[in-house]
Amino acid sequence: MKPDARRERLRALATRWLGVGLAAVISVVTLVLAFTGRLTLYISPETVWFAAAAAAVTLIIAVWSCTLPLGAEGEHDHTHAPAATDAQQRRRHRMQTTAVVSGGVVASAVVVAGLVLPPASLSAQLALSRVGESPTLFAGADDVALGVADTTSFGVGDWSVAFANSTRPEKYDGAAVTLTGFVTPSQDGDVNLTRMVISHCVIDAQPASVPLSGGGLDGDYATGQWVEVTGTVRAGDAGQLSIESATVKKIDEPKDPYEY
Repeated sequence: MKPDARRERLRALATRWLGVGLAAVISVVTLVLAFTGRLTLYISPETVWFAAAAAAVTLIIAVWSCTLPLGAEGEHDHTHAPAATDAQQRRRHRMQTTAVVSGGVVASAVVVAGLVLPPASLSAQLALSRVGESPTLFAGADDVALGVADTTSFGVGDWSVAFANSTRPEKYDGAAVTLTGFVTPSQDGDVNLTRMVISHCVIDAQPASVPLSGGGLDGDYATGQWVEVTGTVRAGDAGQLSIESATVKKIDEPKDPYEY
């Protein structure tokens, strides 16, 4: 095979890998995560079906495109390209090769990382780093801020909104709670129960926290330890709300570590 033909073949292979190759791999990874229930570590459950459907369509198109002859991707442009000098062609080929190699290295590294690294939830350290970045804007916040809502289905995110915005905190006093989250330090010397809350995907994740107090915290709880807390909401003299824990039980990280 002549050197020029070999270079063209390598360029065509690289182009195909950057196109249908990476698309096919990403689609397979997405489908596997969706079928194993781990795609919710990256996106909200409401969008899993859309991501899985898009991945399936992309995979079908990628497989079909592999039936085209190698190098067919660039035939259209080559056929209708204006005449160019040898120097211009060499310059264009160098630029194309540089773009293909650079893009291939970056994109391939991302795909390989997705294949090698196991799916993982956002860490407690990330939650601490995001505290105070923006106000808590979780679903149901308006209902909570306007008055006392039905708290039977409240999670950590809902309670954090109620604690921060309630105009009648005394109305929540005595409410029984059972919440799951991980332990983070608090400025007043106690600890917080924290959960990451996402709207669409992990990119917009924000930490929600509620303060814990009471005898249930006598044990040693490291930052990031997942716990199940059973207790009662209490309103302090200044109107601040906290959860007086009756029991705090260490647990493993739940299959779905986020609230939505």
